[in-house]
Amino acid sequence: MSKTILITGSTDGIGLLTAKTLASMGHSVLLHGRSAEKLEAAAKEVGGNAETFTADLSHMNQVHALATAVQQKHNHLDAIINNAGVLKVGQTQTSDGYDVRFMVNTFAPYALTRALLPVLTSGSRIVNLSSAAQAPVDLEVLHGRKQVDDMAAYAQSKLAITIWSQELAKELSDGPVVVAVNPGSLLASKMVKEGFGVPGKDLQIGADILCEAAIGETFAQASGKYFDNDSGAFAQPHAAALKASHCTEVMQAIEAVVEQLS
Repeated sequence: MSKTILITGSTDGIGLLTAKTLASMGHSVLLHGRSAEKLEAAAKEVGGNAETFTADLSHMNQVHALATAVQQKHNHLDAIINNAGVLKVGQTQTSDGYDVRFMVNTFAPYALTRALLPVLTSGSRIVNLSSAAQAPVDLEVLHGRKQVDDMAAYAQSKLAITIWSQELAKELSDGPVVVAVNPGSLLASKMVKEGFGVPGKDLQIGADILCEAAIGETFAQASGKYFDNDSGAFAQPHAAALKASHCTEVMQAIEAVVEQLS
């Protein structure tokens, strides 16, 4: 049966390849990107009946507009793949004073997912892109009151999305399934090439696990879990994500920021 799947950040890299892979299986793919021109090119490459949605996830008003636009066209989603993410950026702070990595990698997918819960069912999937790079969250950085280097901000934002994945899964005990996935380290994405100066490994490694997470049986009962594709198995995230007090502080901070920006 054909499923309807929203993939953020799907104009290039792992997001685009995941979209192409799912479309080739006969699924309906909703593509998201910042550039209408790139979205048009991606839709042609994906083929089928791919739809496009434009939004800059570093702006919360555009995150909410994206959710509204999706719901105007669809009363049901089978999966959301929160793939959009940034590491190195020209401007590291948003106009609201928050770190762009936290905005795009953590706050935006949280707000988008929350806004789209009405069109998700118990059988739907929420797939969040985590990373092998995870670090305890400095709340001062999360709140935009302290700046750190690119990798530190990225690693903290990825632990934060891993934390909210497991905490949202607890809240949604009857579904949808919520999982955090490290699709694989140093895959051949633009982010890896720009951030680390290496060509990277086959992107299909990451696309395949994201497809499985979105529609496969492996993840059907995996809500709240973290999958590490470097080891090819469910694993423990960074130890900080297992510390209840840290998770509580991070969740309270995420919710406070999202509320303030909304």
